[in-house]
This record gives sequence, structure tokens and C-alpha cells, in this order.
Amino acid sequence: MDETKPMKVVESSHVSPPPGSVPTTSLPLTFFDLQWFPLPNVQRLFFYEFPYPTLHFMETILPLLKQSLSLTLQQFFPFAANVVCPPSPGKPYIHYEDGGSSVAFSVVESPSDFRCAIADYPRDVKTLHPFAPHLRTAPSEAKDGTRVVLLPALAFQVTVFPNAGVCIGSSYCHVIGDGKAFMHFMKSWVDVYAAVGLEKSSLPLFNKDVIKDPNRVESFLLKMYHDWISSLRENSGLTDVGSEVNMVRATFVFRRADVERLKQLVASQCMNEANSNQFHHVSTFVVTCALTWVSLIKSKVSVVNTLSYVDDADELYYLLFPFDCRNRLEFPVPSAYVGNCIKPGIVEMKKEELTGENGIVLAAKAIGSKVKEMVQSGISGAENWLTSIAERSKTGRLINLAGSPKLRVYDTNFGWGRPRKVELMHVESGQTISMAECRDEEGGIEVGVALNKNQMDEFVATFGQSLKLL
Repeated sequence: MDETKPMKVVESSHVSPPPGSVPTTSLPLTFFDLQWFPLPNVQRLFFYEFPYPTLHFMETILPLLKQSLSLTLQQFFPFAANVVCPPSPGKPYIHYEDGGSSVAFSVVESPSDFRCAIADYPRDVKTLHPFAPHLRTAPSEAKDGTRVVLLPALAFQVTVFPNAGVCIGSSYCHVIGDGKAFMHFMKSWVDVYAAVGLEKSSLPLFNKDVIKDPNRVESFLLKMYHDWISSLRENSGLTDVGSEVNMVRATFVFRRADVERLKQLVASQCMNEANSNQFHHVSTFVVTCALTWVSLIKSKVSVVNTLSYVDDADELYYLLFPFDCRNRLEFPVPSAYVGNCIKPGIVEMKKEELTGENGIVLAAKAIGSKVKEMVQSGISGAENWLTSIAERSKTGRLINLAGSPKLRVYDTNFGWGRPRKVELMHVESGQTISMAECRDEEGGIEVGVALNKNQMDEFVATFGQSLKLL
């Protein structure tokens, strides 16, 4: 970014459903929703080529963009709502107020280099920070006089790069819904903008009664929520992800041919063993996760060993991935359900297994086995999900996976072309891998990572070498 030319705010407004189209409504939160309270907001950036000046965007694109957003929010009204957070012993809930709830929507003009913004090569994580909106938490007073915290559900910032491109930056509260819910909303917005209407997209289902809680997990999560809300300072709430100093982010692409060779490598190993039932789970997700995880750990170990030698071959490393539970639980949850319906899958492996000669195959088998277990386990053990994650996170050896190729983020086409790049901001923790389908080739995969400069250099070398050896 040209530091001598700051971002120019062109418009700052709010968008809500058409007046009177949605009655004032409150929705309860399920135990799937409650588990997201301590975690940061989700920020996703959609970059599009747009070789026109800012004035052209403002006059020809912006009015319809806001009108179509308003109509989409009529069907997806929780995204225009607030999460009301009362103190103990109250329960948090989603509240939409007719005439009072809205989505913050701003337009800014940037002097930044659009080509740098959408690049795959490593660059400073701060490069993308100006393009993500912030959700403004506000204290409020409930009707009974209780002081509550309001968490807005969603905000948008449109950044125009004159004569080059446009970025639609989003920030949303994960308590409202998971990635599938948000992308359902985004694709419905695209359809309305294109005058196709919601007939093309499946209508959202917000009925929280479809989620059952036979193990009474809610009571445990409410205690955690009450601890969290009592620790908040006034005007604070869910935050955006912070990043360490000297961090760079980059995108790495698995071509379809790479994926097929990886599958063949893992499948051949599984077929040669007595326990060959893993073959069914040698999926694109499994093999690309395996290679990325192994490359990440090898790069970390290489940097650490350069500084000091530590014999910790039996040390455990963990991979955490989200598993969509829709249509896979003891009770039916339709695919159109908008809310949270994901559970955590945790794979653990010894350092010597991951960094050994056969690390990719062993990691793929472990991930595939966990996927099979997740399909069959329903919500068994839900009361231990967060505790299990917290314990492993404390080790500093837990890697989180965010996103999924199944979300089809590159299908978000408003009519001026598919996105040139889609970025998930919270990889900046340095402990997260983002994953999406490949923009340019069906069957390919994009993964994003953020690391300190030294480890990124090692990761680039390790990842590239692993692909060459396939």
C-alpha cells in the first residue's frame, strides 16, 4: 500500500430488510451456536477484477448491490440482527428489531496495488487488513433495565481499486452461523443481484428446534458463556484475529493432477495393507490436508532445530478440522439450515510419524480414519468438545483447518466475473490453514497459511519438494 495515500471513505451507511417486511423476532441459540462465543469474528474477502473508475462503480453497481442485499436480508434476517448477551443467569439470543436492525455497509477507495492484494506469493499479513470491516460491539439496556452487550451479526466494506478491481470484505459473528450458512447467504445475494431471485437458491431454514440436545450440553456451555460475558470490559466483545509481528501469508495451489497423484500414492499404500478399508476415505480433502499438515510441521521443526536441537520424537501434534453435521446426526438437520451445525474432528500424531519418510501417507490414513469416525459418531461426546480443543491448544502444537472446498466460494459471481481471489483472514494466527476449491481448475485445491518469514521460506521449499516427488 502507498502509505502516503490513505484509504478514502466514499460512503458509510446501513442496509436493512425492506421496512415492514420482517417482524421483530427473537431466536434462541443452540449448543452448536454457544460454543463460538469466545472466538474471533470471521472475516472473508472476495476480490473481483473491475477495470473501471470509482464513479462508474458508484453509479452503476452500488445501488443494485445495496438493493439486492436488502432483499436478501429479508429472507436471511438473522444476519441483520444482533446477538443479545445478558449477564448471568440470562441466556444469549438473536434479536431482530423491525426498523432498528441493520448491516453496516461502507465503500472506500484504495490506492493499493490490486495485483499485490490478490497475489499467491508471500506478503506481509498487514497488506489485507484495510479491506476487512470491523463489527462494532455496543452496550445496551434491556427492557427490564439489565445492561447487555449487543454483538452485530454482519458488516460489509466494499473497497474499490480504481480501474483495477473491487473487494467485498465481510466480517460476521460465528455465533450466527457457520461457513455453510454464510455462503448460503452470499450465494442468495448473488442470485438476487442477478435478478434470478431466491427461487434458484434453497430458502433458508432458521428453526432452531431441529437441533436437539439429549446430553444437555447447553448447561455446560452456558457456564462458559457466563464466565466469558463477566470478563468483558464495556465496549468490548468478539474481536478480529490479531497477528504476530514479521508474519507473511501465502496461497498454495494443488492442481488436479497433484491431487490425483496424491490419492494414488495413499490408496496404493492402503491397498497393500491388511487394513485396506481406508481406501474409501482417500478423498481430495484427506490427501491435501495430509500434505499441508506434514509440510507445516516439517517447516516448523526445521526452524526450531536450526536454533536448538531437542529430541522430542514422541511429541504429539494435532490437526483440528470442522465437520458439517447436517443430515448426519441422530436427528434430521436439513442442508438449508442456517445456523451452526459443525463439530470438531481432532487428529493426533507423533512428531516422528509426521516428519518421517512416510509422513504424508500416515497423516492421510489418520485423517481418513477420523473422517470415518465423525460420520458415525453423531453428537456423542459433545460435552467434551471444547475441553478437548482447549487442552491441545495449550500445547502450541494444534493446527486448525478453516474453510472447505465444499463451500464453493469462487461461485460467488455478481455478474462481473468469478472472484479473482478469496481470502480468509483468520489464518493470521499462524496456527491455521485455510482451504477452498481452486479457482482456475475443477478438482484442484487452494490452501492458505500465515507464518513468520523464516518458517514460510521453509514451508515453500518443503511443500514444493513434496509435490515434485509425487
